[in-house]
Amino acid sequence: MSSAATLAPIDFAALPFEEKLDRFARVAVHVGLNLQPGQELVISATTEMVPLVRRITEHAYKAGALLVTTLYSDDETALARYRFAADASFDHAPQWLADGIAAAFRNGAARLALTGANPALLAGQDSSKVSRANIAASKANKPAMELITRHAINWSILANATPAWAKLVFPELAVDEAVEKLWDAIFVASRATSEDPVAAWKQHGRNLHDRVAFLNEKRFHSLRFHSADGSTDLTVGLAEDHLWCGGGGPSGNGVFCNPNIPTEECFTTPHKDRVDGHVTASKPLSHQGTLIENIRCRFEAGKIVEATATAGADVLNRLISTDEGARSLGEVALVPASSPIAASGILFWNTLFDENAASHIALGQAYETCILDGDKQNPETLAAKGANTSLIHVDWMIGSAAMNVDGVAADGSSQPLMRSGEWV
Repeated sequence: MSSAATLAPIDFAALPFEEKLDRFARVAVHVGLNLQPGQELVISATTEMVPLVRRITEHAYKAGALLVTTLYSDDETALARYRFAADASFDHAPQWLADGIAAAFRNGAARLALTGANPALLAGQDSSKVSRANIAASKANKPAMELITRHAINWSILANATPAWAKLVFPELAVDEAVEKLWDAIFVASRATSEDPVAAWKQHGRNLHDRVAFLNEKRFHSLRFHSADGSTDLTVGLAEDHLWCGGGGPSGNGVFCNPNIPTEECFTTPHKDRVDGHVTASKPLSHQGTLIENIRCRFEAGKIVEATATAGADVLNRLISTDEGARSLGEVALVPASSPIAASGILFWNTLFDENAASHIALGQAYETCILDGDKQNPETLAAKGANTSLIHVDWMIGSAAMNVDGVAADGSSQPLMRSGEWV
């Protein structure tokens, strides 16, 4: 079905929560992953997310999954490490587990990550230990993450409301009310409220693909972000043979999937050596349990040479010191200020959502899929085209209703793309 009635909202609010969760699980399996018969599925989640995991697992098997394996984490056991573990623990990661996950992906398994753990879980812990643990985990997981950044398999990320996250988003509400309101916001942003969510996602994908086609036709040399108040004036050079992407697309195994549920962005690969100017974050960044607020950075020749934040500055500076590529950009994305997530007025404190409320940049690893034939080129060739390499990939938001964006051609001529946060 493809009629307008198919995409009309149903009386979603009147449905029992279990039915809402079931519809959301179907979105995960059939829209996010497009799971194929005979395919394995690896899920990562926290112990608070068991009800959604069970629903997803049920729909995965109904779709013909060969085997569903869930890897659970737990906030209290994560904190126990920082309270009681020996110092050597923070330079160690379970390589055996990371190798097993990478092997599963190489053998064709799909990947589903559920986000929603307490964003401030590690805020009170030793930031040097947090940084060391993150670096160790990034090194161990690099083979698996390379398959993700190459889009070699069908994969997706979506959210699960949890009490700690909900209270951060809605501090004025009681816990139960906050969780209910956060779930409702997740369902709406993820288009689970439509009569036919699969059709709604197809229509949304076509809209994003039209915008992507326009940007790819223009072949801009760089983008200039400049805000009305002067807090941002940043020129982001674009990599040679860069490709704009957005919405769903075919993965390396031929399966069409939607990696981010929700998504509102058109994104591409910056040139790692051609970023100059200053930029101010428009939203806080939640990174590995620490909230980083009011980020301000100055770039010269592609690298951050100065970085400040009013909260979490030590974590920010450790983050950009992870490796040589951590001070350079791996992604730039355009999102209108009127996106449904921005229109909700909710600060989610979660990158999956907040990045789809505002234009953003990402420090670290570039996506090979955003370079023409990037998946067929060696690292040296990709680097020569401007693609960055790093153990990290961390998005943070710079767009707002005050942001203007120009596309700049190789001859220096420019064309307005966004004014006051909206597409021209």
